[in-house]
Amino acid sequence: MLKMEQVERIKELQALGLSTSDIAKKLSIDWKTADKYMKSEDFSPKTPVVQQRSSKLDPWKEIIDKWLEEDRKNRYKQRHTAQRIYDRLCREYPEFTGSYSIVQRYVKTARGRKHTDGFHELVWAAGEVQADFGEADFQTPDGKRALKYLCCSFPYSNAGFTQVFGGETAECVCQGLQDIFEWLGGVPVRIVFDNAPGVGRRFKDVIQITELFRRFKAHYGFLVSFCNPDAGHEKGNVERKTGYIRSNIFVPVPSISLLPAYNRQLFRESEALLDKPHYKKGLPIKELFRADKAALLPLPAQKFNVCRYEWLRTDGYGKVCLDSKHYYSTAPELAGQEVLLAIRAHTIEVLQKDGSVLVTHNRIYSDERTDSIDYSTSLALLLKRIGAWPNSGIRAQAPEKVRQALDAQNREELRKSLLILKELSERYDFATAISAMEEAIKRNSLNFSDTAVLAARLAGVGLSPEPGPDLTQYDKLLLFGGVKA
Repeated sequence: MLKMEQVERIKELQALGLSTSDIAKKLSIDWKTADKYMKSEDFSPKTPVVQQRSSKLDPWKEIIDKWLEEDRKNRYKQRHTAQRIYDRLCREYPEFTGSYSIVQRYVKTARGRKHTDGFHELVWAAGEVQADFGEADFQTPDGKRALKYLCCSFPYSNAGFTQVFGGETAECVCQGLQDIFEWLGGVPVRIVFDNAPGVGRRFKDVIQITELFRRFKAHYGFLVSFCNPDAGHEKGNVERKTGYIRSNIFVPVPSISLLPAYNRQLFRESEALLDKPHYKKGLPIKELFRADKAALLPLPAQKFNVCRYEWLRTDGYGKVCLDSKHYYSTAPELAGQEVLLAIRAHTIEVLQKDGSVLVTHNRIYSDERTDSIDYSTSLALLLKRIGAWPNSGIRAQAPEKVRQALDAQNREELRKSLLILKELSERYDFATAISAMEEAIKRNSLNFSDTAVLAARLAGVGLSPEPGPDLTQYDKLLLFGGVKA
């Protein structure tokens, strides 16, 4: 099995149009190995310039270049070979008299031109992107917080799109880029970064890329460039766009409940800014952006799983510590054991041995120590230790009416009430179950059947759905034999 660095290089050369044999030769690997990874489409993490001389081909080079450019939007198996280009020239242009060998040499040279460092010139082609993070204040359920936002700017058209996250991790970068790709319906040809912690860093001529982003890059097939040291002007477009978005979208301070929902709204707000004229070209940004969209690479057949897996040992309370200061609950019976976490941009999932999700926490980004506790995973242990109810976290989290009612119950009644809470938490979620229990207590009907009905209504239409149409006339017609004039 090849290292991910080698796989990444294979996919990069494939994106540049090199053939299987060329890649195998270039990387000194077996032809079958190169072919295997070139055909692979899913790299998600698994659970545990030369002087040109006159040539007979000169009149046809523009046509060949056009065909090769169109190939960039097609999958590897549906791209032109040198033989196919030669055959098309002979068939479609009878005046063509060149040989196969000069076509083959030109195709190889044309594809190889993409290896040059011309990308460093500040002339931006359609379909290229600059990416960077900015910071702004947002009103959250926990108060005003400074959050990060990933900004992707297309220098050709000056279009820009943004997504908000709690941090700048690899998961945040990949999730933000994936969401932007899917909104656009395609993948940028190249993305330029400054030193971004979630992507990688450049030390002189050495570039170190994070494992998750390396997989993400290979999966989507785009190219990556990093700004030269002390050359921030190379991404000046995105820096201006970052400030523009802060002033035009994040003022006044936005209120956020759930980040994924807010990020979907941001796409519509970003598109509204495309009606503005380009600062230099004069045309509306949305007209120039058509060229950017036309240059995008196709989305892969399979969606990348933006996730990092990590085994961590729980403490005596069944909690795991991530990022050295954030604690997430698993289940009390898992105390002192190793558990597998699925670490995502917005959530942390604790997985069971069969890969199913035991509990999902909202991911926390802060400099202070935090505890995220899902008390629903403690219900099974509490049912075995009823005497722990007065000091349990579940009691502390329960509404006042629920605490009072359960405090007044004897041991057997309390066991039945906690069993109701456990079963409805598994069927729906803990918040729905505890709300249904509170409503049942208000109605003096704390039993499984009535509480289950209330939970189903809470999870569906709610306890007070909007009134339907007035059916009084139909009642009169059916019950009293007609409606009086």
